Amino acid sequence: MPFEDAVQLAAQVASRERSPVEIVRTHLARIATANPPLNAIVTLVAEQAIAEAKRAEQAVMRGDALGPLHGVPFTVKDSLDTAGVLTQRGSPIFKGRIPAADATSVARLRKAGAILLAKTNLPEFSYATETDNLLTGRTNNPWNLDRTPGGSSGGEAAAIAAGISPLGLGSDVAISVRGPAAHTGIVALKATHGRVPTTGHWPEVPRRFWHVCPMARTVRDITLAYSLLAGPDGIDGYATSPIELTAGAESKPAHELRIGWLVEPGFGPIAPDVAATVAAAAKAFADLGFQVEPVRIPALEENNGLDLYTKLHILETKPIIARVTEGRPDETFKFASRILATPDPSPAGYIAASQAVERLRSGFAAYFQQHDALLCPVTPVPAPTHDLSELVINGETVTARHILRATVPFNLTGLPALSMRFGTSSDGLPVGVQIVSRWLAEPTVLHLSACLESVSSVAGLHPDLRYG
Repeated sequence: MPFEDAVQLAAQVASRERSPVEIVRTHLARIATANPPLNAIVTLVAEQAIAEAKRAEQAVMRGDALGPLHGVPFTVKDSLDTAGVLTQRGSPIFKGRIPAADATSVARLRKAGAILLAKTNLPEFSYATETDNLLTGRTNNPWNLDRTPGGSSGGEAAAIAAGISPLGLGSDVAISVRGPAAHTGIVALKATHGRVPTTGHWPEVPRRFWHVCPMARTVRDITLAYSLLAGPDGIDGYATSPIELTAGAESKPAHELRIGWLVEPGFGPIAPDVAATVAAAAKAFADLGFQVEPVRIPALEENNGLDLYTKLHILETKPIIARVTEGRPDETFKFASRILATPDPSPAGYIAASQAVERLRSGFAAYFQQHDALLCPVTPVPAPTHDLSELVINGETVTARHILRATVPFNLTGLPALSMRFGTSSDGLPVGVQIVSRWLAEPTVLHLSACLESVSSVAGLHPDLRYG
């Protein structure tokens, strides 16, 4: 069945209940039926995947030692290098590009026995909140084809939600795995910045905000994938922290864990469906015995993370966009064009934004002196329709970039944050919540997410792919 998770598939392979070849062929069949209306997959490596599955099956039959993901297929956002496999970065400018080596994250999943199945769609250069580009086109949301799965890891999220893949790799600079996860009803973890090397990911700037991230349908899959991905690789200068999986607040009794929850203020206007879902998650935590209380974070109210990110991101991103698009206007899509057309902040404005980020970090540090976690929205609305320029929320009109407002503060500060579904909107779309903890406290985030998943009424729900 295409909706089994990676942990279950690996156990079935190890016990010889199922063959890796059967599992890969099942997912290839799913791609054939479900992908055409979604356009989540941009490069399929079917022959390579079947060949690897046959080798994996032989290893099982020989009684070889097996990796934790032995025989399990996975997919990869097309911003991450895959050796010998097209990596085109969502642009005709990189059409036909085939890297010689895997990104560190890809290599680590392969070393664990996972089998690369396909590459997934993304916006041009990964710099947008909708997955669309001139080379491979637009990706649709499996819950409603008229809605976006978000970006920039929208193809990966759509593939996992639709049962095309049990596990994948995305990347996140401001919202790029957590937003798509919320829009499609899956799980995604942006670990503390530097936990997972970004080696082999493009673009590299602004590297201090970029994260490579696991995406899946269950928290236990995310936990396993994170354990395999984290740790220095000796190349990424930010990736210096050794992984720790069992040291943190999760070892405390529930009644000693302190969770603050926040909808507004600090994140701008939030739609009623989203606000109600966060409140329901807070109640669920309280019912589980955790200490739960509504909170405010002054630094978040005083420093608009979206404005800060825009000033810092534009100034650092424009030079590389200008370089790769120079003399190629017909191959440049709207996302890069908007970046190039945005005025640079003044030096004083850039410095002020950088200092405000430091205040935001200090504000979160103070918050986490009193609390073990923060529960908040992922996106202010469920998945919007394609190509919107504005959102109207509670009667207030905001730009479409407001979709970033509740996620970008955790890229600016590097805090770990996980997105998971916990509700359903009035029109049947997934609604997510975000769980955040202090730096290097991934065990706390994963523990609390697993607790919430255990009581979720929407865990395991999948889109009705009547078009597939």
